[in-house]
Amino acid sequence: MTILAHRSSGTGSPVVLLHGNPTSSRLWRNVVPHLPGRRLAPDLIGMGDSPRPDIAYTFDEHARYLDEWFDTLGLDDVVLIGHDWGGALAADWASRHPSRVRGLAFTEAVLKPMTWEEFPPAGAAVFRAIKAAGELPAEFLSGLPPEYATTFDRPLLQWARSLPLDGEPPEIVARIEAFGRWLASSPEVPKLLVTFEPGRDTMLTPSMIDWCVAEFAALEVVRRPERAGHHTPEEQPAALAETLASWLTTVTGRPDGGIPPIGVAGPAAGTTWTA
Repeated sequence: MTILAHRSSGTGSPVVLLHGNPTSSRLWRNVVPHLPGRRLAPDLIGMGDSPRPDIAYTFDEHARYLDEWFDTLGLDDVVLIGHDWGGALAADWASRHPSRVRGLAFTEAVLKPMTWEEFPPAGAAVFRAIKAAGELPAEFLSGLPPEYATTFDRPLLQWARSLPLDGEPPEIVARIEAFGRWLASSPEVPKLLVTFEPGRDTMLTPSMIDWCVAEFAALEVVRRPERAGHHTPEEQPAALAETLASWLTTVTGRPDGGIPPIGVAGPAAGTTWTA
């Protein structure tokens, strides 16, 4: 396999931030500078600056590339922060490597199999069309910065078709249920869910949040008063960073502050990353 591209800065306890669909590590550009620790944000395989191999871009393949990345960098005692599918990948990795995990934080993450009835109406029509037609609508990237635009939409489409709705796809539902059992039985691992006042395309409804509280051990929920839709790191980066930084200082025991600008690392490290 080929190592994933990633951005990193700082020293100390590793804090890994995982993006979802249809973004890249750029998602965290206005959050990372305000967090303590050694911060690393990889681009998932086929996304951002990572290689684009001829694969199907299934959840399992994304997970295997992430496994290699964690192992190549020798990351242990990790705090993982995930958005969207990045939250699912973070929980999946943690459930399979529990001795290497210090904590987990989520925002607008895929953490449970859903039904069409509980899926927000703003997204239901779009995802029904994607699952039926097998192609991304033109508005799929609407509302996001143009830097996310790509001519390589294979991973984006696969992620969209993989959303666990009404028991489909069964292999994704099984994977989510598996890491869900670990989330429910790991009280020794602190967990954080950051929510906002719902926007037009917010995915986690109040009932889904209540489900997470009831199901997951050692889960703290911070309900921010600011309004945000699904892409919370884009829409409310300062509020999200404030909550994460406060939580991280309790989890890692490190004070925040004095953090240098984030830089770029990866297969061809050396260039500087700017927001």
